[in-house]
Amino acid sequence: MTDSDTPEPVAGGLAGKLAGKAKEAAGSALGDDTLAREGRLQQAQADAEAEARREATIAEQRQSEADLEAKRAELEAERDRIETERTAKERERVAERERVQAEQAAAVEAQSQKAAAESDRAQAEVAATVQERQAEAERVDAAQEAARLQAEARRAEARADALDPEEH
Repeated sequence: MTDSDTPEPVAGGLAGKLAGKAKEAAGSALGDDTLAREGRLQQAQADAEAEARREATIAEQRQSEADLEAKRAELEAERDRIETERTAKERERVAERERVQAEQAAAVEAQSQKAAAESDRAQAEVAATVQERQAEAERVDAAQEAARLQAEARRAEARADALDPEEH
């Protein structure tokens, strides 16, 4: 059937496998070892091509899975980055809110201290005014007491003169 010097092109796939079996069977039946060997080779090539297609399919599937995993990792990293940004912005908002509250508390405290100082000053003025009035009242009382004592001394002197006019 075949010339051993010119190899016959080998068909692949199921048709190549069937053709190989047919050649192998014909070669065995006719005692043509070359034809039987060619049939076995054609079957082996068809099996190798089928195996290569299966491996290519598995490789494509693994590549798709690897691509999917890479995309998943990329999305996870992006999600983490966004979460980190969100957390940082939230911390900034909290820090700003706390800063504003601290400034407001400081302003309230400063106003309170200013009011307390003003109250202390006003109380000191009132106390000074009261002390001045008390001192003035004491001075007036002392002057009145001195005038009374002088008047009493003059009366006593006048009585003494009336009792003993020669001594004075």
